[in-house]
Amino acid sequence: MLTLEPLRPDHADAVLAFELANRAWFARTVPDRGDAYFAEFPARHAALLAEQAAGVCRFHLVLDADGTLVGRLNLLDLVDGSAELGYRVAESAAGRGIATAAVGLARRLAAHDYGLHSLRAATTLDNPASQAVLTRNGFTATGECLLDGRPGLRYHRSLAGA
Repeated sequence: MLTLEPLRPDHADAVLAFELANRAWFARTVPDRGDAYFAEFPARHAALLAEQAAGVCRFHLVLDADGTLVGRLNLLDLVDGSAELGYRVAESAAGRGIATAAVGLARRLAAHDYGLHSLRAATTLDNPASQAVLTRNGFTATGECLLDGRPGLRYHRSLAGA
């Protein structure tokens, strides 16, 4: 059983440890956050919380049944009933259906709690696991894109009936 927990100030240490422990793993398929992200993490965490408080974005930790941080899931740029979905799962949790389940939880949360009617997402072409997560959750590929210079695909998911 997974839960999505909204980002809080006291999550800073756990999120930083999660990002550091998985940095090389994430960089294989998503653009690296860069050294400045880690050097300035306290300010970055505070900025995320401010965005969340303003209703611009919604940030979540993905926790497993034991309460262990196994992923992150974000809804970015909430505008006109839509948001951009982003997620990442720890290397130690990969291949266990966690991303698929977390995106499913996020779909329902976005529709019922946040009043969204659609989600967008993008992934690099060299990340078939993420493509499968999106497809399993009813996202449809809508076109090609570049993600930090890497070829990718854009996706869309209506939340009607979610």
